Amino acid sequence: MSKTIAVVGGQWGDEGKGKIVDFLAEKAEVVGRATGGNNAGHTVVVGDKTFKFHLIPSGIVHKDKLNICGNGMVIDPHVFVGEIEKLEEEGYGITDKQLVVSGSAHVILKDHIEEDKKTGGKIGTTSRGIGPCYKDKIVRTGMRMSEFVKRQSKEADKIRPLVKDTYPIINEAIAAKKNVLIEGAQGTMLDIDHGTYPYVTSSNPTAGGACTGLGIGPTKIDKVIAIIKAYTTRVGGGPFPTELGTAEQTKEEGTWDKIKPGFEETRTQALARANDGDEYEQGKYMRLQGREYGTTTGRPRRTGWFDGVVAKYSVMINGLTSVAITKLDVLTGLEKIKICTAYEYEGKQIENFPANLDVLSKCKPVYEEFDGWKEDLSKVTEFDDLPDNAKAYVKELGKVIPAPISIVSVGPERTQTIILKKEELF
Repeated sequence: MSKTIAVVGGQWGDEGKGKIVDFLAEKAEVVGRATGGNNAGHTVVVGDKTFKFHLIPSGIVHKDKLNICGNGMVIDPHVFVGEIEKLEEEGYGITDKQLVVSGSAHVILKDHIEEDKKTGGKIGTTSRGIGPCYKDKIVRTGMRMSEFVKRQSKEADKIRPLVKDTYPIINEAIAAKKNVLIEGAQGTMLDIDHGTYPYVTSSNPTAGGACTGLGIGPTKIDKVIAIIKAYTTRVGGGPFPTELGTAEQTKEEGTWDKIKPGFEETRTQALARANDGDEYEQGKYMRLQGREYGTTTGRPRRTGWFDGVVAKYSVMINGLTSVAITKLDVLTGLEKIKICTAYEYEGKQIENFPANLDVLSKCKPVYEEFDGWKEDLSKVTEFDDLPDNAKAYVKELGKVIPAPISIVSVGPERTQTIILKKEELF
């Protein structure tokens, strides 16, 4: 039976959406992206090749799929053309049979990038011009892609054949009962309306944004799946109740390029100290083990224990039908693992995520602790074959998250995926 499935990030982004979207895209016929720009990065591993996409939907690595960049996106033409050329170098012929761009999508111009570099740093943006471009869109002074391709330039010439009216394309695909996958960018907690404002992005990377960013009605979406890591990360500023260590400590570690030469030794030391109870080192180990360094920026991500309050909020805001748990394998080696089940604020426990940033910044996590595991999970394909403590941890997550778990991911490859509820998928 055909479905339209929307995939969203359930935390602060970087949840492993690219891998899950790539996994689901095998059975999709159309893959669309609704919001954001090249501030979001998706990594897809195909055999011995690793692709990093910032604009083009991850489904492009499947040669028989149509990929749509929706009207809700903001597109840097230089970056977009660079991604097309990289794919062409790898043998992917890119025509309007594989990729189309909404003429209503807005264009990031050099002025947007310059403005962002001057003003975006205080809240931890990527300085890619995203916010200024969305600002011009809202005040109705922005440039749409249909206008941009009238220009005479290398980028305009390359993009022009791909620019279409995408509204009928995606709606006719749904009406024809094709499998349609909507690829989310970033995460629920970065939503301009529902996230930790002002430490958010400039669009709606929630399920509602999937509709407005592609021009489809909400009743046309059959399933909404959130990708949620087995722990928590965020980039940039803003409150982070389950954070291990501080944002300043994380920043001082430097980028992946700095870490990479001494990676193995650093990770071994971090694990030893983590198991001695050092909270900062626990977060550092997750960062190293999970390669938690920005696809777009290379910046180290802040890390923390799983936040059940955030997960519950994500279920509510998105109307989730199921959840995919990713990066369970990253926790391997830790002797003790914690789940935040509530916050404490002024001596009282609260279970709902507070909209007030002042309240959130004063919240302390309430934890439950569980035994960890040391066994390698990378070759596990059935839930029952997981180590007992790993199974117990996933079951506890299932109690905390008020939506069924449909997928558990134990590595970056498509094959490193455990299916728990096939009916939620294609």
